[in-house]
Amino acid sequence: MKKNPVLTVLIAAALLGAIFFVVLYVLSLLASGEAPRPLASLPGADKIALIKIEGVLISPENAVKELNEYAEDSSVKAIVIRVDSPGGGVVASQEIYNAVKNARKEGKKVVVSMGSVAASGGYYIAAAADKIIANPGTLTGSIGVKMEFANLEKLLDKIGVKGMVIKSGEYKDVGSPFRAMTENEKKLLQDVIDDVHSQFIEAVAAGRRLPASQVRAIADGRIFTGRQALKLKLVDKMGDLQTSIQEAADLAGIKGKPRIVSREKKMPFFEYLKDETASWISGVIRETLDGNHARLQYLYRQ
Repeated sequence: MKKNPVLTVLIAAALLGAIFFVVLYVLSLLASGEAPRPLASLPGADKIALIKIEGVLISPENAVKELNEYAEDSSVKAIVIRVDSPGGGVVASQEIYNAVKNARKEGKKVVVSMGSVAASGGYYIAAAADKIIANPGTLTGSIGVKMEFANLEKLLDKIGVKGMVIKSGEYKDVGSPFRAMTENEKKLLQDVIDDVHSQFIEAVAAGRRLPASQVRAIADGRIFTGRQALKLKLVDKMGDLQTSIQEAADLAGIKGKPRIVSREKKMPFFEYLKDETASWISGVIRETLDGNHARLQYLYRQ
């Protein structure tokens, strides 16, 4: 049976990616010597929960679970979310955004602390908070949405492979890598993108209490530094994580040092490997086998 060279190359790339993450994980263990520990806390004090949202947003379950649990915990007076993410899936961003809104409805004060990057879906999440605090050099903004496709038609012609699709309707194989996209297909997808883009703009306008027209004027995917974002009212203040914790304490009326609670734990090796690589590897293989697969993304890439 003749092997598909494109599939072979992509599977090899996926395996190399897995090896890269294994090496990266081992090096991080050697560099640190131990897993990160929660911030020191004071017994008996009012609590502030610290949640970290890092990396590309693929699965929202853990963040949503933490937010909901802290929202129901009467001993937690405020929540600080440390965002260091370029964004990711549209639905993942929206579900975390809604969980932040729910926590506020339950009476919790929510402050977002922006790390190196809090862009696109990372900013979408932040927009739901009471206050946003960024570092001057934080990269944020990138208010936009995209879908990505690859046209492999010419490559496949060179290696003697021809894709064939049997479909039930005009748009069933939209985005197929076996052929160029038609004008009707481009318009269909652009309409989808425009609608999801409008949802992003509406979420930011509501969360930041800004006119939608003001948000739309800068919602073309451009990024901003934290200092630029402050001038545009996309963030409220310059500062680091400790500044954000103090801001949350002030909003919640906490006197003295609050007790910081965090569920950050050392992740077992295979769980880490699964979280970092499984989605990516399966995505590469799935997109190779299924040319009709596409994802809406609130994602900024450097």
